Amino acid sequence: MRITDETRRRFVAALSGMGLGGTLLPGALLAQAQQSDEARVTATMLANALAIAGLTFSEEDQKAMLQAVNRNLTQYEELRKIAIPNDVAPPFYFSAVTPGMKINRTKEPLRFSTPSVKRPANLEDVAYWPILNLAALIKSRQVTSVELTEMYLARLHRYNEKLNCVVTFLDELARIQAREADQEIAAGKYRGPLHGIPWGAKDIIAVKGYKTTWGSGAYQDQVLPDDASVVEMLREAGAVLVAKLTTGELAQGDRWFGGQTKNPWNPEEGSSGSSAGPASATAAGLVAFGIGSETSGSILSPSARCGVTGLRPTFGRISRHGVMTLSWTQDRLGPLCRTVEDCAVVMSVIAKPDGRDLSVADMPFNWNVRADIKKVRLGFLQDTF
Repeated sequence: MRITDETRRRFVAALSGMGLGGTLLPGALLAQAQQSDEARVTATMLANALAIAGLTFSEEDQKAMLQAVNRNLTQYEELRKIAIPNDVAPPFYFSAVTPGMKINRTKEPLRFSTPSVKRPANLEDVAYWPILNLAALIKSRQVTSVELTEMYLARLHRYNEKLNCVVTFLDELARIQAREADQEIAAGKYRGPLHGIPWGAKDIIAVKGYKTTWGSGAYQDQVLPDDASVVEMLREAGAVLVAKLTTGELAQGDRWFGGQTKNPWNPEEGSSGSSAGPASATAAGLVAFGIGSETSGSILSPSARCGVTGLRPTFGRISRHGVMTLSWTQDRLGPLCRTVEDCAVVMSVIAKPDGRDLSVADMPFNWNVRADIKKVRLGFLQDTF
């Protein structure tokens, strides 16, 4: 019998239920099973184990013990055959709205900055520009999404060897999405400030048809069947996905199966936290923005290390459908950008219910760049400025 840690637990569980957990019998029976090619515990194995343990039971009791142990083995095998998708959540309820808290539930017009920009002679000079500046270039048709996308793709390929921030380049997909954006904009169908803007996704976020490795060698060939909700929302806004960016293995730290992701400002050190790739790539001007995740510091820590603006939203603000689960009651997605207003632009697209992640609150995201900051009261769910 092939013995694993789970098999050991099954033996102990079955025999503990009979009051034998504190005897030598579980270990002796396990040793007998390890020496056999049988798929189940046999009467001979049990008899030998009882002799070693110095225990005596009637034939009827031994038969009952065999049935119990083998029934447990069968039940565990059947349970392991059940495939539970990553997006099947346990039943829980949480609300950040506490009794007495006043929340603005009215959807207000989004009011962003309207910068006046001019295309530089060298397009690569815009690599570090805020989203709204890039959006102004595209909307005014001084720059096409294809041009912007090619510039960022070139930088990703050029600097990745030094920063180790990319798991999967999505050149083909990015070019298709950029061409579609240009066609729509040329036809007068401008979707908003993210239309045609290149971005990168932390590699725990599923993209249909492409690898989602979770940063782990055990999952480095994993391809999930659906897009994550944030990927769908950003695509609907016209954003262009250029790369799956690194995550620490199973969303822990800045080391993944391909090595350590580096801080662009000091490549001798790691970029810190499991949203290592989005932070590093955004800081280095390899994408206009990234989407990361946080359970306990994985947006804030790499943002601080790499010098970008990261937003860790209140739990229940953004859907986690299609994203690897580390903690059902703590995981949050959020943008890593160059400015606070960049984060607001991204949040305006992704902070909404999707009908899949039922933890997401149906609260409007309001932003007014002209608001008097002295009169603004920051709310957990309002994100209103």
